Amino acid sequence: MKRLNWGMIGGGKGAFIGGAHRIAAKISNKYEFVGGVFDLDYDRSKEFAVEEDLDLNRVYPNIYTFIEGELGMPEGERIQVVSIVTPNYLHFEHARKLLLNGFHVICEKPVTITSAEAIELQEIVLEKGLVFALTHTYTGYPMVREMKRRIEAGEIGDIQRVEAKYLQGWINPIIHGGEGKLATWRLNPKVSGISSCLGDIGVHAFNMVEYATGLEATAVLSVLNNLKDSNPLDLDGNVLLQFKENLTGVILVSQIATGEENNIQISVYGSKGGFHWKQENPNELKMLHENAPYEIIKPGYGFLTDFAQESHVLPPGHPEGIYEAFGNLYKGAAKAINNETTVPGQFPGIEEGVRGMRFIESAVQSNKDGNIWIAL
Repeated sequence: MKRLNWGMIGGGKGAFIGGAHRIAAKISNKYEFVGGVFDLDYDRSKEFAVEEDLDLNRVYPNIYTFIEGELGMPEGERIQVVSIVTPNYLHFEHARKLLLNGFHVICEKPVTITSAEAIELQEIVLEKGLVFALTHTYTGYPMVREMKRRIEAGEIGDIQRVEAKYLQGWINPIIHGGEGKLATWRLNPKVSGISSCLGDIGVHAFNMVEYATGLEATAVLSVLNNLKDSNPLDLDGNVLLQFKENLTGVILVSQIATGEENNIQISVYGSKGGFHWKQENPNELKMLHENAPYEIIKPGYGFLTDFAQESHVLPPGHPEGIYEAFGNLYKGAAKAINNETTVPGQFPGIEEGVRGMRFIESAVQSNKDGNIWIAL
């Protein structure tokens, strides 16, 4: 099938996450990069377009001219799907305008800065019948998908406990340096919303819990830490999860865990066994047993579930990482846009976006109200 005409809002010159999206789209082999709005500075946008060998007529100064220009193109030539890789506070308005004008959307997380905005987008997606993909990238790893399918099949029995951690230390030099508390937009409430740590990485951990287990948390109790009175947003957090299924879970997240790089991991314990997975060693899924040695499950083998089989790119023994996982989400979104068959868990959508925003808001409220349970 012909590649989808694809554009981007944000993600231009020097943007790591923009580069990650472009690599993911190339790995999926389902998209043709055509144009977009890459920077607030139109000249920088055009410089980036020259580097990417794009037609300068498809590079726009803002989203309004983007929509007008693309809708003015013949239907077979216009951009069909747009990735939003701007700071959090811009996600809603950009996504809303694109959806209302008939564009499919791939969006960075968190989807918006309020749950009300996320719900409004959900209503538009349903009304328009468009595809909305949210880049919770870790759900694209083959071994996470293998874990999900094995849990669904009952291989570890009834789930009794779930833990997720996401630990980083990158913000330490900023808050302890001389640049000031808003030296990163992550600590600016006008740009990030009501949370830094939970909004940036806690929402990934929460999504991972619900994705892997297939369960939905019903309430949260949180203890958050801004570390300094001068910091307006959380930098560290501990969140308890309550589920309907008579079990609890815990999420530990931090941007001030000194020395940690990008340590997201999940453990799920059932009545017959358990699973451990860690993103910094993503090709190994550890399966625990009650009365037998643990197993190490790796990608690329015929004994894996179909979902994991279709999610790996390389033969056994060849490491795959974040870009390949990202590419799996792009591949899934393309299948949905092309009306091909998809399977549950193929890519996170607007529903996961709404769940993530409810998690962030409820956890922040729990901490504010004195560490009490708040319903999701």
